[in-house]
Amino acid sequence: MAKDRPESDLDRELTDLPPELRWREWMRRIEAVLFASTTPVVREDLARVVGQGASVDVLVEDLAADLEGRAFEIAKVAGGWMFRTRPAYTSAIRAAADVGDQLLDLNEFDVAVLAAFAWHQPITRDGLKDIFGKEISRDLIGRLHARGLIGTGPRTPRRGAPYTFVTTDHFLVAFGLESLRDLPDREQLVDAGVVEEPLQVGVD
Repeated sequence: MAKDRPESDLDRELTDLPPELRWREWMRRIEAVLFASTTPVVREDLARVVGQGASVDVLVEDLAADLEGRAFEIAKVAGGWMFRTRPAYTSAIRAAADVGDQLLDLNEFDVAVLAAFAWHQPITRDGLKDIFGKEISRDLIGRLHARGLIGTGPRTPRRGAPYTFVTTDHFLVAFGLESLRDLPDREQLVDAGVVEEPLQVGVD
């Protein structure tokens, strides 16, 4: 989501530069914004640092091509773009860098519950019970909530109006998804060994 920001005196058009250098400068501005941001940056925000006639999508594509062979890449997640280390370097980072707070530390069952949230949202605890055939502990839901992977959704129109839960933008970022449409289907998760068998389809 684009953020409201005060008008800037930044020279967006760069008319004093020849076209090739102008394009290169716009690319570097986008690179700087993505480097500085801890969350995905949407198109509307990136458009604030380039000329009106410039295509943010093409600039990002050119920047991504510029980064070929580097240890990091531009990922399109949660409706925007952000820098992400390439998966091939995950082991090296864990061996030498302090990234403890960034690790999800989820076991197989946690991932299965999180997948149920994503597939069936908004969903209540009773809805999760229908899927898994047992109560899902408040502690697990609390841990997923504390990690920013799920949030509170609308209350259901049932008696007592129980709370529902939904996944968050942080969930999309953590799993490298542009949107919920990119969720793998259950069979893909089974094939990948993330869950042992397809989840039952529960009706909340």
